[in-house]
Parts: sequence; structure tokens; C-alpha cells
Amino acid sequence: MNASTVESATRAEYCVIACAEAWRGDGEILAGPMGAVPSVGARLARLTFAPDLLLTDGEATLVGPDGEPEGWLPYRRHLALVTGGRRHVMMGASQIDRFGNQNISCIGDWEQPARQLLGVRGAPVNTLNNPVSYWIPRHSPRVFVERVDMICGVGHDSARAAGPSATRFHRIPRVVSDLGVFDFATPDRSMRLASLHPGVTVDQVREATGFALTVPADVPCTRSLI
Repeated sequence: MNASTVESATRAEYCVIACAEAWRGDGEILAGPMGAVPSVGARLARLTFAPDLLLTDGEATLVGPDGEPEGWLPYRRHLALVTGGRRHVMMGASQIDRFGNQNISCIGDWEQPARQLLGVRGAPVNTLNNPVSYWIPRHSPRVFVERVDMICGVGHDSARAAGPSATRFHRIPRVVSDLGVFDFATPDRSMRLASLHPGVTVDQVREATGFALTVPADVPCTRSLI
């Protein structure tokens, strides 16, 4: 990719590369991307720096980057990979807070929610047994909240409160949104702005985030090359 190509890259392409980077260094592990941008990101990772990454069609087939079948992955085997920590899923979030607690279940009080969403699904098992990253297509204070209404995906503070059994395999490598990339490389494992997508300012990110975000003195631009 030459300089002119980088200059013409779209915001979506930066997001795809940022999602791909979530799987860097994972080795032979099953990628679990949820959504179009993470799925393209996982395939990009497989084609470049992560040749051992396993891709799935979301059902029972392992596929190559072109979608051609490579193997069979029955549900029982998929569950074994999940419980054994051999999967890195990139989920979405209806809400996510400063410690990485994620909500996809309901908005409002659980006993009488204002909005019913997907339900807890496999989020607790995912976050306690596997690395879990997040893709947020629209960064806003409604999604990045001070405290989620219900904890589905377990964040750093919740895992810490539950003790060593919850923190042993707990890892949230990154959160990617349409504004930037975020991690938890802070002393209290709260969310930090790791990079800004081109054209986005720190003030824009702060205005779109419903909690105090750690912002380094020098925030790099999200990388445009793998």
C-alpha cells in the first residue's frame, strides 16, 4: 500500500485493520468475529500476520479467508474450545463501561426493563474463559456508559471482585469503535484511549463517552497498514 492509498483509506478500512490487530499473536486459536467489520478483520489477520488463525462460518464449518470449507467443527467441539480458552471472540455491546463490563441483555432495571435486547447469551463464559474484544460501530454516551444496566460480559472490576477463579483467564485485548481504539493498560484496568482514527479529535471522543476516559499525553493515529 503506497502513500496515496493510505490517504484515501476510508474510516471503515481503518476499523477493519484495528479489528484485525486484536488477533495478533494469538496463534492457533478460533476467531469468533460478530459483525461484518470484525469478520473482514479476522480474515485480514489470517491472510497477513496470523496464518494459524482458525475461521468459522458461524455454524459447524471451518473456512478459509475465501469462505471455502477447510474442516468440520461440531458444536460439542466448539464448546470445548470455548471452555478451554482456545477462542478469541469479538462481540458487540449495547452498553460498555469504563472497566469493560458489557451489556447485551436489557436497558433499564432487569426486573422491568425499558428495552429487552438479546439476553445474556454466552457472554459470561466468553469473558471468563477466553480473550474477548469488542466492536462498537457507533460510539456514543448511550453505549459508553458509567455503569452498565446489567453485566453480561465480565469487566475487570467485576472479575477482580469475584477472585482468582474469575481473573485467571480473563482478558479484554481491545475495544474498537468508529472513533478509535481503546484498551485497559492503566493501573486500575479502566479504559484508555489507545489510538484515534484519522479526522477524529480527543474532544470528540470525550464528548461521546459517558465516563472519564484515560487519555495519554500523546495519542497516536490508528495504523493504516498491517
